[in-house]
Amino acid sequence: MAPTVPPQLETEPPVSGESSPSIFSPAAWRHDVAMPSLPEVHRTIHIAPGASWFRKMLAFAGPGYLVAVGYMDPGNWATDIGGGSKFGYTLLSVVLISNLMAMFLQALSAKLGIATGRDLAQACRDHYSRRTAISLWVICEIAIAACDLAEVLGSAVALKLLFGLPLLAGVLITAFDVLIVLALQGRGFRIIEAFVVTLIASIAACFAYEIFFARPLWLEAAAGFLPHAEILRNREMLYIAIGILGATVMPHNLYLHSSVVQTRAFGNSSRDRREALRYAVLDSTLALGFALFVNAAILVLGAAAFHTRGLSNVAEIADAYKLLSPVLGVSLASTVFACALLASGQNSTLTGTLAGQIVMEGFLEIRLKPWLRRLITRSIAIIPAAFVIGFAGEGKVTALIILSQVVLSFQLPFAIIPLIQFTGDRAKMGEFTNARITSVLAWIVAAAVLFFNAELLWLVFRSG
Repeated sequence: MAPTVPPQLETEPPVSGESSPSIFSPAAWRHDVAMPSLPEVHRTIHIAPGASWFRKMLAFAGPGYLVAVGYMDPGNWATDIGGGSKFGYTLLSVVLISNLMAMFLQALSAKLGIATGRDLAQACRDHYSRRTAISLWVICEIAIAACDLAEVLGSAVALKLLFGLPLLAGVLITAFDVLIVLALQGRGFRIIEAFVVTLIASIAACFAYEIFFARPLWLEAAAGFLPHAEILRNREMLYIAIGILGATVMPHNLYLHSSVVQTRAFGNSSRDRREALRYAVLDSTLALGFALFVNAAILVLGAAAFHTRGLSNVAEIADAYKLLSPVLGVSLASTVFACALLASGQNSTLTGTLAGQIVMEGFLEIRLKPWLRRLITRSIAIIPAAFVIGFAGEGKVTALIILSQVVLSFQLPFAIIPLIQFTGDRAKMGEFTNARITSVLAWIVAAAVLFFNAELLWLVFRSG
């Protein structure tokens, strides 16, 4: 049976009456989309046309929280705890800037998916040569593997802290995460979103509990949100800052967001798409606001519980677990910390598996059975994690988590630059093209990422 163009590629004339060419014209894209992004759940969530703004906001809420999960994964824990314990509240400014950049880039990602009916992987495959597209796919898979490595190791550490399981056993148990995704998605995409939101709320509640007893110095914490020139002068601080950047702005989330916004069955007219974009951006901005709270809370906890008490070298998650209860004088502090870590790891592996599916299907147009597709993407994370633990030992886990986040920061330009290029192309976006100020800001963000990565390379080679 010949592939058909999915319904979201149809369009109506712009309500503004502009004479600009259709954004879905054959001249804009070289090929039609043979298969919609995440076909099992594509446009499955109904949007009532006459609903109130509040009901529409609820209907569009969800994709942003799937994206926000990646901004509070176990990779953030290692970098934030290490940064907070060693440098106090100074790196809060990096957390804030990273989250603002994430909000901006995720808005562009949602725009691409809603305006063009393609996810970022599909857009790259259509626009670039086959060789370039394959290269981008490989780079993206490396980013997903680095991200999954942190998530799998984080979950394994949590299982060890809570139940005494060996790390290798914990890593192998995470292989069954794929069954959770299959079971939930079989019941509808809304169930997945509800599960994710529940875990996010649990993580936020856990850190609110920890901070209440940590009693941070709020004036110093507020001052930490202001940029500090010292970050650029201190090599170790800069290394951790770039790790925070890599742990916060996630490359695979740009692919994920451009896909999951298409689970909503919004109308095909220009007005309907603009409305969908407004609600999608509102959803992701609010969700990433929660991610900002969690990331800042982890760093504040590291600063308040350890740095202010002279414990400036608590970089290991396991060490933080052991020290929290005696330092804060609360018996449940360590257990709550480990529960939040487990919830974070489970949340991140779920969305990471979805991102792996999107990337594989979008770049390669490979049609596999859902269980096999997710098993492959899960294996990409589990095999390196088992290899690392087997050869490097359990003592290197946190260092490897931090390293994985630095690797992620190097992958960012290969996702950011195509995204900015596509959303600024009038032939592809039509009236949804980025405004001039948006394009300028987007390239400034890309330049900042490139600058910090080059700075880190210089520091690594100089120290080597």
